Amino acid sequence: MKRLLSIAILTFSFTVMTAQTANFWTKKNDFGGMKRERCVGFSIGDVGYMGMGIDTNEHTKNDWWSYDAITDTWTQRATLPGSVRRNAVGFAIGNLGYVGTGVDSSEASPGLTLKDFWEYNPATNAWTQKADYPGNGGAGVYYATAFVLDYKGYIVGGKVGSQVLSDEVWEYKPFNNTWVQRANFPGGNRYQMTSFAVAGKAYVGCGADQNTYRDEMWEYNAGNGVWTAKADFAGGDRGQVVSFTLGERGFICTGKDGGLKSDLWEYNPYVDSWTARASYGGSARCSAAGFVCYGKAYVGTGDGYSGKKESMWEYTPGLILGMNDQEAMNVLVYPNPVTDVVTLQGCESAEQVRILDLSGREVFSSPVNHQNKLSIDCSAFVSGIYFVQMVSENQTVFTDKISVR
Repeated sequence: MKRLLSIAILTFSFTVMTAQTANFWTKKNDFGGMKRERCVGFSIGDVGYMGMGIDTNEHTKNDWWSYDAITDTWTQRATLPGSVRRNAVGFAIGNLGYVGTGVDSSEASPGLTLKDFWEYNPATNAWTQKADYPGNGGAGVYYATAFVLDYKGYIVGGKVGSQVLSDEVWEYKPFNNTWVQRANFPGGNRYQMTSFAVAGKAYVGCGADQNTYRDEMWEYNAGNGVWTAKADFAGGDRGQVVSFTLGERGFICTGKDGGLKSDLWEYNPYVDSWTARASYGGSARCSAAGFVCYGKAYVGTGDGYSGKKESMWEYTPGLILGMNDQEAMNVLVYPNPVTDVVTLQGCESAEQVRILDLSGREVFSSPVNHQNKLSIDCSAFVSGIYFVQMVSENQTVFTDKISVR
């Protein structure tokens, strides 16, 4: 991500309004690779990517697809050169994607646990093999979870064999293609977990300890390597969920707790609490996948009561993300879309302005000092959607989206 160049502070005034929410699901075109479960999904910029997993013939796959949210269309991309796989991990760092680990069979016992790790460049539609995942003594892993903080990827937990689980945490540094082991996950050996990153911290939890589903959630601070216990997931014990980040809120939906689930829960890291949102638009399922484009989440595929799924649904959260639900500022943001300088007018009651990308990563921050008008130079931003936020006394009181071209 390129850096911002400058910020100028001027003057104006503010008014107060009530926060609004949309909170609904919309059916979109089915996944281009047809019915599938245990895929990998993430976005690079505002393009979604999904692939791998198991099809209806119980064949494990290594195909790769992109999704254009504007035209609601899927396009097949270059196949992963490595083994077919399911229960792999995937994440994006900057303009590149990463996929690795997993197992190469639809059934774990006869399959090979994988440790290979691959970088995908959407500009060239090409894969490059990177340093193998070194965890678990080089034995590989599947059913792990992964997140991104500060331009580094993290892989947590997972299965090494049919009766062997892991609590290891490994950090991947793309700039020098190296792995570093970090403090073990404090919840013990676990697989089928989920994770998301919000406002510079990661949240990891749920999953299963052998055959027992769990609901604990833990916060990871990459700056000091410390894990902190947070509020248990309010949806109860479960695994094989989908999680995503919108603004400064984390979300968990679908999954399995013995039965299949279709609920959606939103996590507020500032007050450490969960709130139920609109249930998933499709049928109950587990082992689905998802990604975020243009400030909306896309969740689909998976395994339901009637078998594997190909349906995809779009979640529209509204503009409450990152906001104190009791208070909001009426800040005028213009021009939008922006090509160089964006102006925020009506900032007097705020103390800080922050800008985050769609993964929830902070890309800009500056004190407001209770001035009333800000001009922020966005000309060095990568094109895409960003969240602009105003913070007062550690509570976010305004959030809006800007499109940088």
